[in-house]
Amino acid sequence: MGDLELLLPGEAAVLVRGLRSFPLREMGSGGWNQQHENLEKLNMQAILDATASQGEPIQELLVTHGKILTLVEELIAVEMWKQKVFPVLCRLEDFKPQNTFPIYMVVHHEASIINLLETVFFHKEVCESAEDAVLDLIDYCHRKLTLLVARSSRGGPPEEEECQSSTPMQELQKQAELMEFEIASKALSVLRYITDCVDRWSVRHLLPVHWFFSPGKLQQFEGGRWQTVAPSEQQKLSKLDGQVWIALYNLLLSHEARARYCLTSFAKGQLLKLQAFLTDTLVDQLPNLAGLQGFLAQLALTETQPPKKDLVLEQIPEIWERLERENRGKWQAIAKYQLRHVFSPSEQDLRLQARRWAETYRLDVLEAIAPERPRCAYCSAEASKRCSRCQNEWYCCRECQVKHWEKHGKACVLAAQGDRAK
Repeated sequence: MGDLELLLPGEAAVLVRGLRSFPLREMGSGGWNQQHENLEKLNMQAILDATASQGEPIQELLVTHGKILTLVEELIAVEMWKQKVFPVLCRLEDFKPQNTFPIYMVVHHEASIINLLETVFFHKEVCESAEDAVLDLIDYCHRKLTLLVARSSRGGPPEEEECQSSTPMQELQKQAELMEFEIASKALSVLRYITDCVDRWSVRHLLPVHWFFSPGKLQQFEGGRWQTVAPSEQQKLSKLDGQVWIALYNLLLSHEARARYCLTSFAKGQLLKLQAFLTDTLVDQLPNLAGLQGFLAQLALTETQPPKKDLVLEQIPEIWERLERENRGKWQAIAKYQLRHVFSPSEQDLRLQARRWAETYRLDVLEAIAPERPRCAYCSAEASKRCSRCQNEWYCCRECQVKHWEKHGKACVLAAQGDRAK
């Protein structure tokens, strides 16, 4: 481990062994919150270990104790909660929370798990240890990337608009929508790591990923936010673009995948569209793509195959279907139960939870794992000043801090109270 250590090896082992799956109605409960905090600690420690390049104890513990399946089940469960329960909760007339942070933690849970999976799936043994659960994870990644493609057909990314009249729940819904882009980008990376093991798994879907063009500028999702790309940087290969090309390379040049993939005239036409993007500049940045260029040139001269009519038996993902079957028709009942027992905490409970959040999200650790310089919470410019009261938000200037106070004020007071209660 590096010099900065969040968990001792013995502590990490205890947290990993304790990971378990929760029913949908228990999301946000006391036990669930404890596990969320434990996952965040494991997540941050895994990033610290990967950054220091001094062993990967979290990855080894997850494999040793067979917890990859648990993480996949929790990932799909919180995805289902966000799709089936969260919208019902938002529509309940008597649901007017004073503080939305407990709900935000559930919404953010999906991002925490996919981030941890992205970190550990870099190692092939993790992918192999997932066994049948890898099919459910591929299915999950397919849903996330399909949402990206659907979003591109509607004209671009969601705008981070400032609306002074929006309610806390409307603000939370907006944050959840913006978070989907970061989750989908992590899902893309996980899918790419799975393709490294394509000779073991039957991966059949090639998924397109798009950049977004808005009038007069090009934007790409990088470092957790949409950023305008300068004309001089538009030929530079981004991390996400690299993941797409490596995944395609693994799928198309793998003997196992090519043996299983039925090359119809439609599939051939779609694949040959890649030739227009395989420029010399791209190949210079990722030399392995020269092999993909050769494959596509040969493909252009290859006769297509008729659709196979043989009997095909294959495994199908089952976690989503099982969870939906167990909870079908109960979405409103789950929302009402959580309204009464989970998302209406007392002021004392909120202060206690704020203290635990402060202990979990240590500032020195957050700064160490941050991919770039802090950004202003109001205008997203590079920031150098931190809120002196709660120490959680960053600003580029006093004016931005004043403008952001209406949104930040309640969370700031709560966090400060939590610190004083230690």
